[in-house]
Amino acid sequence: MPEHQPDLRSAYDALSVTYEANRGQFDMTQVLDDLFARLPSRGGALLDLGCGAGEPVAEAFIRRGWDVTGVDVCGTMLDLAARYVPAMRRVCADMREVAFRQGCFDAVTAIYSLFHLPSSEHPDLFARVRDWLRPGGIFLFTYATADYTGAETFDGWKTFMGQRLFYSHRTPADLQAQLQAAGLVPEALAARDIGGERFLWVTASRP
Repeated sequence: MPEHQPDLRSAYDALSVTYEANRGQFDMTQVLDDLFARLPSRGGALLDLGCGAGEPVAEAFIRRGWDVTGVDVCGTMLDLAARYVPAMRRVCADMREVAFRQGCFDAVTAIYSLFHLPSSEHPDLFARVRDWLRPGGIFLFTYATADYTGAETFDGWKTFMGQRLFYSHRTPADLQAQLQAAGLVPEALAARDIGGERFLWVTASRP
């Protein structure tokens, strides 16, 4: 396990204590509306990587009749998910190690989670997501940029809500090349300000 991973788990254990007070800080209504506009209205199967307490992503999908599997490395956050989104299937695992059969999801999300992995590990995860998606499936994730870290590329530590967390990113051009190399088609890269933070919200699809 990478040296930053135990710190990540313990940091989110600590953040879970203050979760209730901060539940409404990040309004993702527009992000989710844009995502649902790209997805079939009949519902489907979602994989939420780094699902945390299951809000708002898993909860929004479940309300629309989707089957949702959430993966998170922090058991304390999954305990919160059991309370807030009991219909979500919960898997306590590292997103780089969890296994699913090929082509079993219509959508995959990684909201505020992928950038906690070293940037060198992003391409492997993109390839795994591509395998998990059905043809036409959508992948939505949050990606850090210089707007957040102050550097064109970054692998290091920053403080979030009093906790020391690992962040990483390459340039947006590098990101698009990595997605294409993994067999995914970049469809949209939109910089959004949510909760006082500016990240790149990326949508890609499996052909």
